[in-house]
Amino acid sequence: MLTLFYLLVLEQIAQGLYSLWQGVLWLRMARRRLSQPTGFFTPRVALFCPVKGLEPGLEENLAALTLFDYPEYEIFLAVSGVEDPCYRLLEHVAALSKHPVHIVRAGRAKDCGEKVNNLRAAVEQAGEKFDVFVFTDSDGRPTRRWLARLVAPLADSHLGAVTTFRWLIPLRGGFWSALASAWNASTATYLGEHNNNFCWGGGTAIRRQRFEEVRAAEAWSGSVSDDYSLTNALRHAGYKIEFVPECLVASLSDVDARGFFEFTTRQLIITRVYAPRLWKIAALGHVFYCAAVVLGLGLWAGSLVAGLPGMHFLILILLLLGLAAIRGTLRLAAVLDLLPEWRDTLLAYAWAWTLLAPVVPFVYLYNAAVAAFSRKIRWRGIRYELVSAHQTRQIAG
Repeated sequence: MLTLFYLLVLEQIAQGLYSLWQGVLWLRMARRRLSQPTGFFTPRVALFCPVKGLEPGLEENLAALTLFDYPEYEIFLAVSGVEDPCYRLLEHVAALSKHPVHIVRAGRAKDCGEKVNNLRAAVEQAGEKFDVFVFTDSDGRPTRRWLARLVAPLADSHLGAVTTFRWLIPLRGGFWSALASAWNASTATYLGEHNNNFCWGGGTAIRRQRFEEVRAAEAWSGSVSDDYSLTNALRHAGYKIEFVPECLVASLSDVDARGFFEFTTRQLIITRVYAPRLWKIAALGHVFYCAAVVLGLGLWAGSLVAGLPGMHFLILILLLLGLAAIRGTLRLAAVLDLLPEWRDTLLAYAWAWTLLAPVVPFVYLYNAAVAAFSRKIRWRGIRYELVSAHQTRQIAG
């Protein structure tokens, strides 16, 4: 048992130091990207945003989509139909917008998730008049320069797509909202300057011709995940996905315990179905971390009971936890630069991304374990069974 613990803890310390170095590199990358000019690539953009139901801050989020400092773009708000509670709000936002806003009524989803169904209808309505498609979500609040920065890298015609990620910011606070943000932060910093990036549905830009070339609309058939399906289509065609941290999106939300586990487990179930290799790597890494911490605490407690010296077990475990907390601090330092308008709120919740970072692997391990045995999720009030990456079944109730 002692040998196993020492092997695990030494491996995890090495992994923790490597992750710390990766955190430093991510911080440098974010600051370097922020200092780069946007450029002069300003193609005609169709901005797609699927909407379902009323959620906190929805009007402000949608209004932000109409205020981009970008010369020529049109907004497509996609909803299932007029019976959705948000429909009147969409009409209000459209009436106040200085840019054209189209409200797309997609109808009921039959062979895919409702979000995917809404996006398919919106893309079809947009037609061929646009050069670039941009996809975003209704729960984010991007800045005025967001669209220009997201589209700019597509000046490279060989690029597959450009993507970013969300940064969850608690609205009213609470432990579960803070833990959700800490959980999400580790995924945000997984993306970077490498070839393993994936598209995120809340912030992805792609040339229309590339979208059609990789048959993205066909890849959405039977899918519940718009972003992973697009990612797989691009990878199959051999195209690179570039990550732009300067386009990080603030997403204000609050969750209780039930909402937290529903959200985090849903992400891992979707990952297992659409990116099984990534799910396996994440699960394995978290197994080692959690095993080292639990085994070390057990040895320390056993030493106390037996009256034997065991403080070194606790010190090693605290070292592991400390490395995770420092990595969380580096994430926070980067986000303070990336989202300066949210600086006060970020500092108020600094403890979430530092002190809760050591807890996150245990949540990921739980999520991964559930995903190993279940393919059922709840998303925006609708229950789905993910039969496969190309087959989705709605579940009644």
